[in-house]
Amino acid sequence: MSRPHVHAITGAFGYSGREIARLLLARGERVRTLTGHPDRPDPFGGRVEVEPFRFDDPSRMREALAGVRVLYNTYWVRFDHGASTFARAVENSRALFRAAAEAGVERVVHVSITNPAPGSPLPYFRGKAEVERALRDSGLSHAILRPAVFFGGRDVLINNIAWLLRRLPVFGVARGAYGIQPVHVEDVARLAVEQGERGGDVVLDAVGPEVFAFDELVRLVRAAVRSRAAIVPVPRWLLLGAARALRAPLGDVVLTKDEVEGLTANLLVSGGPPTAVTSFTEWLAAHADGLGVEWASELGRHYR
Repeated sequence: MSRPHVHAITGAFGYSGREIARLLLARGERVRTLTGHPDRPDPFGGRVEVEPFRFDDPSRMREALAGVRVLYNTYWVRFDHGASTFARAVENSRALFRAAAEAGVERVVHVSITNPAPGSPLPYFRGKAEVERALRDSGLSHAILRPAVFFGGRDVLINNIAWLLRRLPVFGVARGAYGIQPVHVEDVARLAVEQGERGGDVVLDAVGPEVFAFDELVRLVRAAVRSRAAIVPVPRWLLLGAARALRAPLGDVVLTKDEVEGLTANLLVSGGPPTAVTSFTEWLAAHADGLGVEWASELGRHYR
């Protein structure tokens, strides 16, 4: 007797994966997570099956994907940290897709990034392009979603901008004219679940309805949290130096070179129409009181 179909999510207890799991569970689906943190607190009260990542053990990885109809892949790393590197994340993703194909997974919905490119000088964007290519080469039916920058839920970037604005007298932004197109995490989850039900290979930018100049977005956040910080254009080297100086007191990576270079190269804006509906401006007005009250630690979430 065959096992019932399963929806598997890499990182269902994490950020975007949690929202995908929430939608699937609300529909009564059977949900399994593949995770690097199997002992992490379960926000779903045991309703999600848990399997640890076993990238170096193909047979165990196939077993973890047995009976899976749709795999939602949110696995990636924000920066190199110890053995967790972009190069390792690419290889692990290849192993995941091979196991999915061998296990008979019918469809993969993969969360990527806007404007990835195999020839990019930025390891983050180049690595994302390599993972997309690995998925295409796998032969699996797939949808690739390319969000720019998330907001809502337990986001890092917008929350931590607000945290800094609440506490610092000066907030530096890299010089130049460049934009950002934020998308609500729940909108991306809805797009993912919709694409999981469809067929055919598709690549879709997952972006919200508003595009801002980056300094404009920072000013909106400043006003919302009632900050008096001066917003000052600074050279990139100074911005990265300030981020390095904050690393020790915060115990976290505040900003990376790839993030600054990608942002200022206008890579966090889509060239296509919006595919999500939640207005950042309206969301900000509704959530300002709680935004930036606590620091959202990337290292705390993934490495401690």
